[in-house]
Amino acid sequence: MKYPIGIQSFEKIIENDYVYVDKTDLIYSMVKGGTIYFLSRPRRFGKSLLVSTLKNYFLGRKELFKGLAIDVLEKDWLTYPVFHIDFNGSDFQEKGTLEKVIEEYISTWEVAYGILPNPDRDRGMRFIQVLKEAHVRAGRRAVVLIDEYDKPLLRSMHNPELQDKFREMLTAFYTVLKSADPWLRFVFITGVTKFAQMGIFSTLNQLIDISFD
Repeated sequence: MKYPIGIQSFEKIIENDYVYVDKTDLIYSMVKGGTIYFLSRPRRFGKSLLVSTLKNYFLGRKELFKGLAIDVLEKDWLTYPVFHIDFNGSDFQEKGTLEKVIEEYISTWEVAYGILPNPDRDRGMRFIQVLKEAHVRAGRRAVVLIDEYDKPLLRSMHNPELQDKFREMLTAFYTVLKSADPWLRFVFITGVTKFAQMGIFSTLNQLIDISFD
């Protein structure tokens, strides 16, 4: 048997015949039972793999789920516009890093949906415009998956000034998720720290916390 040690890609695990513990029945229950979820767990507890699994599910990649529980449960296998934000790849110990990462995501999505990038415009409003356009083009509401939402804050703890700047930026950016509710089908956010401790999700009163103590 091949064990997927350190592998966070659902697609890679399935296509390369690694061992996969099937909990897709729980994923099905989650996506059908709610809209906005938050999950906090320590690192190396499978958060990124879960995000990858959700991404492939919402992209309608039925072939990857053949033989799993969700293959029987799901009848439609619709394709949704998916926006995946992963903060794992950057260090966030220097000023300007977070701005650069968010700008890269948004400008890439704008190009993909034929929207002229405007770096001088508020990033939150630009993100909302992307979600609206995605909804119009796909005919279905968008899916937003955010992995390690709190990494910029955790990596900047040694620098209170930088952390305050990051917190301000993230609060403004995540607040968009409430304003964009009409164009959202599903939102899933992971992190190491419970969102209440970071104080950046106060406006998301519909967020379901499935954190573990």
